[in-house]
Amino acid sequence: MERRVKKSNIINTIFLVSSYLFVLLFLYAATSKLLDFETFTVQLAQSPLLSAYAGIIAWLVPGIEILIACLLMFERFRMVALYASFTLMVMFTAYIYIILNFSDFIPCSCGGVLEKLSWTQHLIFNVVFIVLAGTAVFLSKHCNKKMKLFLLATLAIIGIGIVALLFAFSEKEIHRNNAFLRRYIPHPVEKIHSIDLAFSSYYFSGIGDGKIYLGNSTAPLLMTIIDSSFISTNKIMIQLDQMELPYRSVQIKVKPPNFYVADGTVPILFQGKTATWEAKTNMYGNFYFTQWYPIDSTKIAVKSNSSKTGENILGVIDIVENIKGNFSDKLLEKQIDGIFDTDGILLYNAELKKLIYTYSYRNQFIVTDEGLKLSFRGKTIDTVSKTKIQLLENVSRHQTKLGGSTILINKSVATDGKYLFISSPRLGKFEPEDMLDEASIIDVYDLADQSYRFSFYLYMHEKSKAREFRIYKGILYALQGNHLVAYNLKSKIFK
Repeated sequence: MERRVKKSNIINTIFLVSSYLFVLLFLYAATSKLLDFETFTVQLAQSPLLSAYAGIIAWLVPGIEILIACLLMFERFRMVALYASFTLMVMFTAYIYIILNFSDFIPCSCGGVLEKLSWTQHLIFNVVFIVLAGTAVFLSKHCNKKMKLFLLATLAIIGIGIVALLFAFSEKEIHRNNAFLRRYIPHPVEKIHSIDLAFSSYYFSGIGDGKIYLGNSTAPLLMTIIDSSFISTNKIMIQLDQMELPYRSVQIKVKPPNFYVADGTVPILFQGKTATWEAKTNMYGNFYFTQWYPIDSTKIAVKSNSSKTGENILGVIDIVENIKGNFSDKLLEKQIDGIFDTDGILLYNAELKKLIYTYSYRNQFIVTDEGLKLSFRGKTIDTVSKTKIQLLENVSRHQTKLGGSTILINKSVATDGKYLFISSPRLGKFEPEDMLDEASIIDVYDLADQSYRFSFYLYMHEKSKAREFRIYKGILYALQGNHLVAYNLKSKIFK
């Protein structure tokens, strides 16, 4: 009898502790959202799943959290509130899982202490509380175990289903466009080999001399060098002659035998030789820039902001002794604000000696010579010529961000020889809905005759699509999840 009483007391204690932990969690989370309500609303509007409903959800979520917290404090409603807690945490977890695995971009996290957690840590945190709620329900005495399991399973399915439906409707609107038709070439690429990099924080710094050079966003001065056969790997820590400046976004570019290090938020450029991996200050205090690409040892191409209007402009900086910049405010065509609407990706094609700028949010790209003289304005096969972006203003923080209903047209870009390769997140006419879950769509354009040639699928490797790719001498190199993968471009197709 005494054992039963002790066991009953332990169960009651677990039940009560679980309930009050949820009270603390929901009250804290709701208060954080309401205290910085404008920021929370902007974060919701950035979400690719929730942007269309941001105004409603911004009030609904903290309201539900407060309601559940209040119900948990009364014994009469505690059981219903625990079921509600379980369902809400399942929905939060499903949302994070979809954002991490299926979304084109990852928006900001929620406020408070939880903002310090990464999305993966947030996912684990939520799972712990799901287990906590499930355990508390399971230990309760309100009905038999089979009924409890059935109720928990049903609520989990309902919660996941609601979030999945939101995702499905948002994806259909953003990715489907029946106004254009692609020409697909069967099997134009074949996988050669791959290497596990262990982390997904790598980016392409350059390719040349039989080597692939990878930078790492979490270790800004670490250079990883992989030979083209993927047999040997070498890691080198780059040395700079100025290490104490307030760098925020350091990037490395390699164009053998030279390499360059820059952070456009600090107006500085370092240059060095790959033989020593020691870089000296080449330019300091002259120009700020948001993107850059080395043309040769004497010039870099940049995307910057106009000192008069703040709008995006393109330029070429001469980095020899007399630092000079040639900028043009005529190349990028403003449609909305001249900043977000003209955002894009800057590349240099060494074979054609051309600069290529591909807009992210419209079906256009620009080709110029090294002196910024316009060669031509090209169009992709997508039909969105007018930028469709959602701008979110956070007045208290003096911030403007893109909303989740923004339509991305051109995701990532590469160029080689006479070809421009554009990874598109958009489905054309007759294309299966599930294809974007299985592969990246690469559209190929001929820069010589300014035409669309064909498209092909670059399928997932180890359940990961290509987030970035480069092409060099007939080989397509892609960063897919934690892996670097090499594909052969069949020479009969890519002449």
